[in-house]
Amino acid sequence: MRPVAVVPRPARLRHEVTAVRVLWQREMIRLFRSRARLLMTLLTPLLFLLVLGVGMGRMIDGDSPGSYLAFVFPGALLMAVQVPALGIGASIVWDREVGFLREMLVAPVRRGTLLLGKCAGGATAAAAQGGILLAFAGVAGIPYHPALFLILLLELLLIAWTLAAIGALVAVGITRMETFQTVLGLITMPLFFLSGALFTTSGLPGWLQALTLVNPLSYAVDALRRTTGHFMTAEPLSPGLSWAGWQPPVVLELLAMCLLGTATLLLAARMFARSA
Repeated sequence: MRPVAVVPRPARLRHEVTAVRVLWQREMIRLFRSRARLLMTLLTPLLFLLVLGVGMGRMIDGDSPGSYLAFVFPGALLMAVQVPALGIGASIVWDREVGFLREMLVAPVRRGTLLLGKCAGGATAAAAQGGILLAFAGVAGIPYHPALFLILLLELLLIAWTLAAIGALVAVGITRMETFQTVLGLITMPLFFLSGALFTTSGLPGWLQALTLVNPLSYAVDALRRTTGHFMTAEPLSPGLSWAGWQPPVVLELLAMCLLGTATLLLAARMFARSA
């Protein structure tokens, strides 16, 4: 019987880090090479901001729709990162269909590491796309402040990380692209509409307000909105989310998003190790 080669722990760790780096680079290369897809992904949030935002702003503010544009701008940022981040799940399903996932599984790394690399790359690419949309902040009356943009980019990265992990979790249990797209649509639309991206949640019925409080995207939008409001002189259109009158700090909202994304990725990795 041939002895089994034991890989030293530093070498194993080096393999894991290399796998994460390679998969991260793969997602970044896909982002910059697919310029047409990048433009199409940004087209929807731009229409959301420039058409719906201006139109609804005219109805609410008359000749000065600026406050409503500033209100919906965080929703446009969320929309910009939501599609590419959740698209990591579609990438996993596609890699499984074409056989590339099978080739990755023979690598001497944990299967959870493969998901970590894809989610890290997808979250970075999604945050970069959201960062491009920051160029239109002036349309909504948001100042071009370097500190504001840096904070917003960090927040978008955490939000994209959570969404990428959710996409990976859905993709682990689904083998067909058509089914994945259907399930993803059923998940994303209610989450977005109940996030407060389009309207304030304070006037909703009690049962809808309860749904917004358990919606992770509500805290993502609230964190982005309160961050932009901190750098503006105008009175905010929405007071923000609150639990029985207590408003959670932005840091706590972002920490909850990060923990949710990490827990979701761990669950996806566990399911992936059993099924793949």
